[in-house]
Amino acid sequence: MTDVLILQILLILSVGWMLGYMFSRFGLPGMLGQLVAGVILGPPILGLIYPSVPLNFIADLGIFFVMFHSGMEMDPKELFEHFGPSLAVACGGFILPFGLGYLGCVLFGGTVHQGLFMGLGVSITAIAVQMVILHSMRINQTRLGHIIIGAAIADDILALVALSVLCGVAKTGSFEALSVAIILAKVFVFFVATFIVGYFILPRFTRKLHDREGRAFTFAMILALVLAYLAEHAGLHLIIGAFLAGQFLRRGIRDDHLFMSMLDRFFGLSYGFLIPIFLASLSFHLVLSWDVSFILFALVICAAAVFGKVVGCGVGLKICGFSFWESTIVGFGMNGRGAVELVVATVVMTLSHELMGTGVITTPLLTEIQFSALVLMGFLTTLITPMTLKWSVMRACRADEKATFCQLWQESHTPTQTWPVHKS
Repeated sequence: MTDVLILQILLILSVGWMLGYMFSRFGLPGMLGQLVAGVILGPPILGLIYPSVPLNFIADLGIFFVMFHSGMEMDPKELFEHFGPSLAVACGGFILPFGLGYLGCVLFGGTVHQGLFMGLGVSITAIAVQMVILHSMRINQTRLGHIIIGAAIADDILALVALSVLCGVAKTGSFEALSVAIILAKVFVFFVATFIVGYFILPRFTRKLHDREGRAFTFAMILALVLAYLAEHAGLHLIIGAFLAGQFLRRGIRDDHLFMSMLDRFFGLSYGFLIPIFLASLSFHLVLSWDVSFILFALVICAAAVFGKVVGCGVGLKICGFSFWESTIVGFGMNGRGAVELVVATVVMTLSHELMGTGVITTPLLTEIQFSALVLMGFLTTLITPMTLKWSVMRACRADEKATFCQLWQESHTPTQTWPVHKS
């Protein structure tokens, strides 16, 4: 078993590295090569690698580490300053895709419950995937990058709360306000508790951190795992806890050398090892069918996902006074999926089997065709987001070459350059 796992990891990293290099030679993000590596090596084409518990665990570690690293890299003050635009983008990018996904499912004969769950799957933005895309284009530290990340966090919270509500409705057949209030209370308590720990308790420990024997690294891991565990118990995803842990650690460590050393370690571990496996694993659930009805349904769902995100998020930011191209960049930047919607779809499929087995429902909450369409939508939107985001940034930079994201975008094409990380 161990030798098979090692061989699978070796294949993913090797093929992903080579394809990533080829994509970068054509001016495209290298992460596309890692996505394509999963398609080639996985079930869709060669079938050399299949989903397994060890690989799924490594993929989950990938999104955990990339969110922790992203939290360390981003300025929490910038996120807070752009709270209003981020919330507007999240609301627009959640409501419109949700409605379009619901209509698309119902038009193809889906039930009300199926339409609601399909709408939910379409409305999600995968924050971990967004961080990888934004980081590869060096716009994660710009104003627009902070807005996209803040909006993605809010979007994921909305989606996970909506999932709990819809699952409750599916179980009982009615909307229970008390259960919704409990969910919101748990989320509120989680954020308040983490704020208190991060701002008042954590600095007492970080002041004494040193890099001997890797103790600072171990402390960072303990903090990230604790907050990830608490986030899961609050009904949120572990990646939100990991991101907050990175934010607090960034604020707490005052030794610049120690901070940069830890940032470099987490960067290498996440982007150099775990993220290629995570990106490749996104294709493992991909089902390619040439049935005409499935192709039409999948195209409608993909169109609803792309149009809903780009227009919904773009309009939300335009209302806040941003330019057309800034709104377009954020709209395309919010379009990536590929992680959280798979978790949601799997939870719904599991609940559907349980409820049908006990006779609570007679029609599945999601059919296999609908599940496959969601997986395909998630993969395609993840695949096209780097390309559409690059196009929108290039068009925007023609009009405003001095924009911060334009300068950082140009730096991303110069491998020898580095950029400073300014701590708060």
